[in-house]
Amino acid sequence: MAIFFKHTLLALAVSALAAGAAVAGPAADLPKDLPPYAADKPLPIPEIERKTLANGLEVWVVPRDGVPRVDFVLAVRNAGLAADARDMPGFATLFTGLLSEGTATRSSREIAEFAQGQGGAIGAAASNDGAMVFANALAANAEPMLSLLAEVARTPAFPDGEVKLAQANALQALKAAEAQPAFKANRALLAATYGDHPYARTQQSEASINAVTPEGLRKEHARRFHPDRALLVVTGRIAPEDAFRMAEQAFGDWKAVGADGPDLPPARRDAVAQRVLVQRDGSVQSTLRLGSPAVSATDPDYIPLQLAGTVLGGSFSSRVMQNLREDKGYTYGARAGLNASAKGGYVQGGADVRNEVTGAALSEFFKEYARIGKEPVPTVELDDTKRYVAGGYLISNQMQAAVAQTLAGNWLLGLPPEYLGEYVPKVRAVTAAQVQAMAAKYFTPERQSIIVVGDGGAVSEQLAPWGVFKAGQ
Repeated sequence: MAIFFKHTLLALAVSALAAGAAVAGPAADLPKDLPPYAADKPLPIPEIERKTLANGLEVWVVPRDGVPRVDFVLAVRNAGLAADARDMPGFATLFTGLLSEGTATRSSREIAEFAQGQGGAIGAAASNDGAMVFANALAANAEPMLSLLAEVARTPAFPDGEVKLAQANALQALKAAEAQPAFKANRALLAATYGDHPYARTQQSEASINAVTPEGLRKEHARRFHPDRALLVVTGRIAPEDAFRMAEQAFGDWKAVGADGPDLPPARRDAVAQRVLVQRDGSVQSTLRLGSPAVSATDPDYIPLQLAGTVLGGSFSSRVMQNLREDKGYTYGARAGLNASAKGGYVQGGADVRNEVTGAALSEFFKEYARIGKEPVPTVELDDTKRYVAGGYLISNQMQAAVAQTLAGNWLLGLPPEYLGEYVPKVRAVTAAQVQAMAAKYFTPERQSIIVVGDGGAVSEQLAPWGVFKAGQ
């Protein structure tokens, strides 16, 4: 999963209030007689009751008082976008979207109506490293809802009509996406950073969408969905013994019916910096992307590198945003940060700028990249960044559904359940020296590939100082 952007709008808004005062200039200074910020309160390490069924399925239960609701997340490793065949990029997106569109005994409409009748909903989604099927219901209806989740996860039918409808919708969505320069820029950046690794092939193509068949979906379901590669997280107003009993009833006889897929290899940590220009005739803007390989979510460098990326471009108060938008007026928004998955990651930056300032914008990006690697981040700026990151994380994990999804998502990344409560203290412990070292190691300008989507005739002279740009698609 892309961790860098995993904040809710509420988290962004509240954290920006805390982080913005120190960097937005004198006009935003707070009155001197206000008390200092209180210390961040880390999420308590949840009391997780655990059990492994005979078929290998792990079950974690997190009882929580509060609203009379229960949330379920079934996560399956090696079942996401990285498991797609080379000629079927983005297959997992269609695959997971169709799981709840018909089973051996229910139609799409019957599934939706049954879920609504339990006071909840059901759905599924794919990330790089796995698939998730999630559901919720009133606490009194937890058992029938978990039964429905098991039915959707274990016996999807992939009806012909639903597959054709999903293909038609996906083709329309792809057509709209291909018209956006950001889509093409991100595709080129993934190729430049990941090379031939499956993480580079996560966007759908017209050919891959058209090649999907009900039979192929059923075959992939048998290959991907195995109980010994799965975790069921249950949160809410439910007793652990009841949750384990329900899990045994719903999943106890689940057996793998297809051969295991190969394990995903690690992504590369280094790559020769590339220069790519994707021609967009008549464009009045250049879409810029900078990037280079980085680390996985389990790497010791992950948290200090995440903070370095946040200082650079992870909030409205970040350096590239303040430089390129507030000071220079080159763009509506500039950003930078880290994206990390289970087997690797990459740092990236980007902005949409006017043609006439394309070269100047690149210069400002690299000036900020070089500066953060050469100078320690001032104490106030680093503390505000920590508050922003920790605050967004804390707010986004207040709801029990978010706790379930975070635990399942962390599990897909290879992180232990304790990480839920350890994250904020780890963020607070990062030093300015660590941030500087991470920036110098991963954000140094010489490492960065440059992707430009725009009109080469209008901007090629400005790009000349950065080398020869090859044509991209």
